[in-house]
Amino acid sequence: MKKQTFATTLLALSVATSAFAGGILTNTNQNIAFNRMMSRDGSIGIDGVYSNPAGVVFLSDGSHLSLNLQTAQQTRTICNSYPLLAGNTNNQDTERRYKGTAFAPVIPSIMYAYNWKGFSFQGHFGITGGGGKCTFDDGLGSFEKIVSETALGVCNLAGAIDNMASVYGVNTGLTEKFGKTGAYSYDSYMRGRQYYFGLSLGAAYKITPHFSAFAGVRGVYATSNYYGYVKDIKVGSVPLYTMLDPTKGNAADIELNCDQSGIGFTPILGIDYKTGRWNFGVKYEFKTRIRLKTESVNRTPSIGNLPDNLINMGIPAAIVGSETVSGALLSLKTQFDSKLNQALGEFEDGQKIADDLPAILTVGVSYNPIDPLRVNAGFHYFFDKQASQYNHKEDLLKHGTAEYNAGVEYDACKLVTVSAGWQSTNYGLTKEYMDDKSFVTSSNSVGVGVALHLSKKTTLNAAYFHTFYKHFNASEDVQLNQNTTIQYNSDFTRNNNVFGIGLDIDF
Repeated sequence: MKKQTFATTLLALSVATSAFAGGILTNTNQNIAFNRMMSRDGSIGIDGVYSNPAGVVFLSDGSHLSLNLQTAQQTRTICNSYPLLAGNTNNQDTERRYKGTAFAPVIPSIMYAYNWKGFSFQGHFGITGGGGKCTFDDGLGSFEKIVSETALGVCNLAGAIDNMASVYGVNTGLTEKFGKTGAYSYDSYMRGRQYYFGLSLGAAYKITPHFSAFAGVRGVYATSNYYGYVKDIKVGSVPLYTMLDPTKGNAADIELNCDQSGIGFTPILGIDYKTGRWNFGVKYEFKTRIRLKTESVNRTPSIGNLPDNLINMGIPAAIVGSETVSGALLSLKTQFDSKLNQALGEFEDGQKIADDLPAILTVGVSYNPIDPLRVNAGFHYFFDKQASQYNHKEDLLKHGTAEYNAGVEYDACKLVTVSAGWQSTNYGLTKEYMDDKSFVTSSNSVGVGVALHLSKKTTLNAAYFHTFYKHFNASEDVQLNQNTTIQYNSDFTRNNNVFGIGLDIDF
């Protein structure tokens, strides 16, 4: 009964995931030059402070600054089908469509480089991971799934008590109160906010006129806040709290307020080789080990006093203490405690959990066939399976994330450069890994934009890119009893839009 209800707590806590390009919770679109071209790993420019730091040393001596601002808007859509959803008194359809909105209005990124006599001293600040903000006004499919199962469990328990009561010649009336079909209603709300702020410092050196190397370090500060509630649960027309504590109208309610934070550091290495009209860049970021400390204030229901409450409701103690009913109650409590740990283990006050950012390998090439034209191609690999997550969820992935990208830019005139690009992101997802509180799907992204050369030392970048997410279908066999198995089906997809503007200045 309540064990299942409480398991939905987890859903209220982790509704934000990465809204950007990259591996799990990793944001790689740090510059508007990338947004308008989608492939910059082999380019030489101030944006290379993030994408190709070794290549920045080939810029002219002096200071180079890049200021970038992005706005990301994303919708997350999950379509579910489940026979028990027919019990919802407000919507008896067995299919559901749940939609969440994620919005990051301000995604800043600042890059600076000072080149001097073959050296390049660099710094970068930006949001290198996290998912911005996300809100589910009407809950999630997995939430309603558990509520529907809870309602059916209540009806079955009520029926078992009534059957035992008939032996004693007592009419408890529980079946009449809660029904037999598992009818239910409820109210829920969930929101999440998650940002990983990164500060990088490093230096590159021009070893030869054609070859350079870079070494640096990034510090990451992760901060998250999650809030959600599950309240006003009814089975049939009866509030569920009456079975837990009829004197408290909020006895069955769940309310959570959770803050998490942590820090991590990672080395960054890079090399660049420049020859003729070709340039090649390679970068490797080591895994960022992060342990999130949790501070939370949670209000949770308790099932431990259910037997006493049943007796207080007028059910004879002999019935409650009978082998059949007491065994059912013990099983229910054991199951509840297990679900409680699953739901809140990651978010208990004082808990420290693993939430690493994966190591990243990037390889890029840029070719300049004629002076006004540049053609780029690149590859990213995120070592997601080696980045620890809570309860080692990373083990459920088939492989890390692989990205392929290509782009082109053309100097239409001295004042205007136009560009376009494409990127394919391929996650190693499995049905076991996917759940609606935190999901990604593979995708293709396209970007377009312009660079306006306001002066010899000032360039304004503007870009838009859209991500076309694929659908991922998952299914789960649910064993209702020894003789009945039903299927819970899910279809996951997203929609993503990013607008950006940036200013590059040479001093």
